[in-house]
Amino acid sequence: MPNHQHQRAMIIRLLFFVFLSFVFASLISSGDAKTLDPYKVLGVDKNASQRDIQKAFHKLSLKYHPDKNKEKGAQEKFAEINNAYEILSDDEKRKNYDLYGDEKGNPGFDGGNFGNQNGYTYSTGGGPGGWQTMGGQGSTKSFSFSFGGDPSMGGNPFGFGFGDMFADLFSGGMKGGKQHGGFSTTGGPKSGFTSSESSIQEINSQYFKKQIKDKMLNWILLFYTPSAKGYHLSESIVEDVASSLKGAVKAGSINCQKEQALCKDLGISPSKSAKIIIYSYGAGEKGTLVEYSDDLDAKSLKKFVQDHLPRFSKRIDLGQFDYSSSATDNIPQVLLLSTKKDTPVMWRVLSGLFHKRMKFYDAEVQDTSHPMLKRLGVAALPAVIGKLADGNKLVLKEGIAVKDLQSGINELKALLENFEKKNKKVASNQANKSSQREAQAGILALLTASNIDSVCSEKNALCIIGVFRSSKAKEKLEAVLTNVSQKTLLRRQNQAGDSVSYSLLDATKQPSFLNSFDKSGYKSMNSLLVAYKPRKEKFAVFTSEPTMEAVERFISAVASGDIPFKKIQQKPVLR
Repeated sequence: MPNHQHQRAMIIRLLFFVFLSFVFASLISSGDAKTLDPYKVLGVDKNASQRDIQKAFHKLSLKYHPDKNKEKGAQEKFAEINNAYEILSDDEKRKNYDLYGDEKGNPGFDGGNFGNQNGYTYSTGGGPGGWQTMGGQGSTKSFSFSFGGDPSMGGNPFGFGFGDMFADLFSGGMKGGKQHGGFSTTGGPKSGFTSSESSIQEINSQYFKKQIKDKMLNWILLFYTPSAKGYHLSESIVEDVASSLKGAVKAGSINCQKEQALCKDLGISPSKSAKIIIYSYGAGEKGTLVEYSDDLDAKSLKKFVQDHLPRFSKRIDLGQFDYSSSATDNIPQVLLLSTKKDTPVMWRVLSGLFHKRMKFYDAEVQDTSHPMLKRLGVAALPAVIGKLADGNKLVLKEGIAVKDLQSGINELKALLENFEKKNKKVASNQANKSSQREAQAGILALLTASNIDSVCSEKNALCIIGVFRSSKAKEKLEAVLTNVSQKTLLRRQNQAGDSVSYSLLDATKQPSFLNSFDKSGYKSMNSLLVAYKPRKEKFAVFTSEPTMEAVERFISAVASGDIPFKKIQQKPVLR
């Protein structure tokens, strides 16, 4: 009886082998099922990076897109390209294909879809871009086999699994998910790859406000909804351009279905197609949105993005330029000398990042024979010249050579930051000397951003600040404070450690300074006195008529501790 059962099992297995041979022969002879290699479809080798695969997909999808290419076979080719990209852009599917010739991880078998070790069977629907191709052109047949039977017998009526068959043939069991030759019947192996990170940042309302709005760096923004047409194609182009301009711009995507409030605030309404919009500064200080509406290709978009980079550097004629006449409030000045006819991209980007912190200029120079370059000692181009607050001019760097755009921007940014620090020290020293001269001459300093550290800082126990909103109020406060500061009591305090300072503040130019003390900013007052203790971050205010006697009493009471002080709202800042 056992021999009879064994013979019966062997016959069933033989019949099943015949059945499988028939199925394979039918599939191979079928002209409808096309087996394609995704690497060959995209024209890349098997070691291609995700960047190479994306570039190939981008190039081919543009060429064969049904909206642009009406030639016969273009629709079928477009479907092949999308399906090939769907496999190779997914690390799990790609590894499965490389191992088995099938993206789903089955060694030659896939729940009814039979491929082979060299390719896969494609369909015209879907694709990474969600493109839908209409009609039956280029469609393939799919095959599905249902063996039925007892589920406990592995889903087929023959009473054995593929593992048993291979166990007999190769002397190694595969039941229960055991491996044989590195393969497992319980599914494809887990991928050892990690998916490559996209350079496009997903943007929400909070991120936009903290990282993008008015940060003086341009962004390429892709607005879309999940049902929007052309999202993946637009995404590929945006990523391509952002990568080529890395360091100069950043890229982000905003899902207007998910971020409805943000899109509404930005004036972007949902659309059937994805929108590419540049968050740009141009020559303005506030970011503005500019929609891109030209041809959807990387070259055109890149030019559009470059055209909207910041333009805060002034193009000058070196022969007519007077460095000394352009000084403003001790802000350092920098001049780029290059052979370029237009302001270089790097310099435009930096002019945005350092806007209001530095004054930018650039000039076209063909060689170093120019008289100004000789005076400065410039021996090689491109070169960056810097002018400090004290008027001294320095060659910050010459013969500039950079590896790429991003590294070039980073190197020059570090160079300018160091120069900025140097200028602050120079400006501070100048302010100290100026304050000392003014004090010796009995002149009160007018508080500015460049001299506040020398006039009223933590080294001062007390700062007496006369605030005015008119020239008449200024004259009166200046006369009173100059006289009071010479009094014996206060002069002794100055000699004991220069702990008390006297200064003036123009409230019409520095309204935010007073907001640090009170939310009202004392806007209704034409003049007032502020007694400020920087170390303790406390203050007291005198708002009465500033007569000599009244001001003297107020300052004496402050010095003796008879006046109550309040905590400031925030640290005072001068613009």
